[in-house]
Amino acid sequence: MANIVIIGGSGFVGSALVKEALSRGHQVKTVVRNPEKINIKDDRLEAVHGDIQNPGIVSDAVKGAEAVISAYNPGWSNPHIANETLSGYKSIIAGVKDAGVKRLLVVGGAGSLFIKPGVTVMDSGAIPEQMLPAVKALAEVYHDLLPKEKELDWVFFSPAGNISPGERTGKYRLGKNDLIVDDKGQSKISVEDYAVAMIDELEKPQHHRERFTIGY
Repeated sequence: MANIVIIGGSGFVGSALVKEALSRGHQVKTVVRNPEKINIKDDRLEAVHGDIQNPGIVSDAVKGAEAVISAYNPGWSNPHIANETLSGYKSIIAGVKDAGVKRLLVVGGAGSLFIKPGVTVMDSGAIPEQMLPAVKALAEVYHDLLPKEKELDWVFFSPAGNISPGERTGKYRLGKNDLIVDDKGQSKISVEDYAVAMIDELEKPQHHRERFTIGY
């Protein structure tokens, strides 16, 4: 079983990743703003406080890990979410590299997925105006920050357009750069199945220095 670090394990997606990883027997450390919010009791789980904006703290936290999964989100109510998303990922990338960890799996966004040639979800008008700066910032992580990294074996895993609590079915489709929709034209995934696919990728890497996505 792997020794992994999950950044942001108290959040919506992060907590699902922690549960899925633990259910498969992995040793998990999660770096969060508020460790007291982690209500999972497991001998294989360590929750530590860490300022993700500080690369040195990131490096110390992830040292010795076989892989790092980042579910970092500064918080949707944070007025500085766009800037902190970019600065946070610059810090995470620097810290992971400094610690000598080669594999970085990033919880991506759906905004940069294509709905038709040359048109992304961000371009479609489907995303509320107040959310667009944060969505564009995460897209910038994928388009600008990660491709520059030659030392890291990174992956950017975009969810479906709608990711919500649901069932762990283990039945879904994977793709690369296009939004996956069902026969009703809806793009959906449960956070539980998203976590299944991410931990599958952790255990048996299929994607390297690229994005992939998921949907029913």
